[in-house]
Parts: sequence; structure tokens; C-alpha cells
Amino acid sequence: MTTVNLVGYAEHPVLGESAYRVDRDGVSYVPAGDGGIVLGLELGDSVFKLAADHAAPGACLVHPDAAARHALTAFACIGNRAVIRTGAASGAVGCVLGKRGEEGRVIVGFRAADLAVMRPSDEVAVQARGQGWRPAGLPDAVTVMNTDPVLFAALPIEIAADGRRVAATVRAVLPGKLAGNGIGRPAASWDLDLQLTEEASVTGSRPQEPPEVLLGDLIAVTDIDARYNMGYRRDWATVGIVVHGGSPLPGHGPGITPILTGPAAALQVRAQGASHVGLTAAMVQLQ
Repeated sequence: MTTVNLVGYAEHPVLGESAYRVDRDGVSYVPAGDGGIVLGLELGDSVFKLAADHAAPGACLVHPDAAARHALTAFACIGNRAVIRTGAASGAVGCVLGKRGEEGRVIVGFRAADLAVMRPSDEVAVQARGQGWRPAGLPDAVTVMNTDPVLFAALPIEIAADGRRVAATVRAVLPGKLAGNGIGRPAASWDLDLQLTEEASVTGSRPQEPPEVLLGDLIAVTDIDARYNMGYRRDWATVGIVVHGGSPLPGHGPGITPILTGPAAALQVRAQGASHVGLTAAMVQLQ
């Protein structure tokens, strides 16, 4: 398995000439929380905890060179070790929690005290490994991606002894029709937004939406093939980890970084609801 040392820089949020975006109801809003370093948001929090747009629990890393930025996003995997190299938080150790599209961002979690003194442009080293790795016994039809091998072993995923199937327990199993931004994009570099709304999650007004989704949850989406560019495939399933919060934008919402994809016969998913435990701060030593 290949390990690669990478470098990224804490992102400063960026806006166009207008400070506003337009939500699904045609109302203008300021997209606070989209990129950069977000404070007060952690694994286990609701994806709708903050009045924000695509807020991620930690710092988003980018690179000024476009090709290096794409490599950073593609090679980094959830669970990879990250170390701040410059600035007031220099020496702090964190962990990759996911990735986002829109030119490529790597989401890295750090302890709250370290994030508080971190600043945009701080340099962060990432020890990337996991992309292209396959655990022993994984069915040929199933693909694993975006996951550090050590972390993969700690997630609620079990490979059958006969090598015919892999089972994952998740917060919820959602229909592919809820998939939004990310369709058609490379799963090694992008997340997949799920068109979930805070109103439906609170009231349970839409049967296909779980009552609550937390950052770090595993979510399964039916009829989505994420082996390469994510898209529709009947009788398929994709499992991802929730890596950022909701969004008012039409076609957007809480995002998952894909970690497993395959035909439903080989990739079996079981919804646990409120009893589900996915990626936690303790699991990646952020407590």
C-alpha cells in the first residue's frame, strides 16, 4: 500500500462579487460556513446545527496549484493523520474527516482549542494512504475508497468469511432520487450531497428522510454507482460518511464522502436509526 506525504493550506472562504446566493425558495442568503475554518461544529453534531451553508467540522484544505489541489483531494483519505506545520497551532495533530468537490477541498478535524488559533493559509501536512487499497476478503464486485485501512477496520462494516458479501450498518438507507450535487463527478475527489431539509428532518414529514442525520454518520444511498464518476445504476448501493452540513441551495444538502459501492446483492446495508454510531471523535483521537 502506497503512503504519500502531501501538503495543503487552510482555506480562506471565497465569494464572488455578490455576497448572496439564492436558496431553493428563491430567497437570497449569505453563505456563511462554506469553506475555511469552522468553529463550534464537531462529529456527532446535527447537520443542521448551524445556520450555515455546507459547514464542515474543522478546516478545509486547498492548494494554490490546481494540479496539486486535485492530487491532494484525490489521495487524502478519511482517517489519515494531519499535522499543522505553521502558525499559532503549529504541531497540532488532527485527522482527515472527508472531502468536498467545487475544485477540491480536504476536510481535516482538529481539537477545538487548536482550531480556535488556526488561521487561513496555515500549512498542514497530510500522510495520505488508502486510495486503491482493498481489504482481504472483500467481494470482487464491491469497491472501497477514500478510507484509511486502520479506520476502515473500526467502522461498522463486516466482510463475510466466504467473501461473497460485505455488510454495513448505517443511520439510514435513502433513495437515489435524493442524490444531488456530486452526480457525474469523480467519487475519489467529490462528496455527494443529499437533498435533505431541516424542516422534514424535524417534523418527519417526508418518509424517505431520516428524523436526524449527524456528522460522521454512515448513510447508504440506493441505485448509485460510485466506482468512478457517481451516477445512477439500478440495484446498486453506495455507503458514505456524512462530512458536512446542510445547504439552502437547490440540489444541495448534507454531503457524504463515498467509502463503499457495489451491487446490492454483494453490498448489504442495514439501517439502525437513532442507535447508529458512525465515525466519532474518539475513533480518530480528536477528544
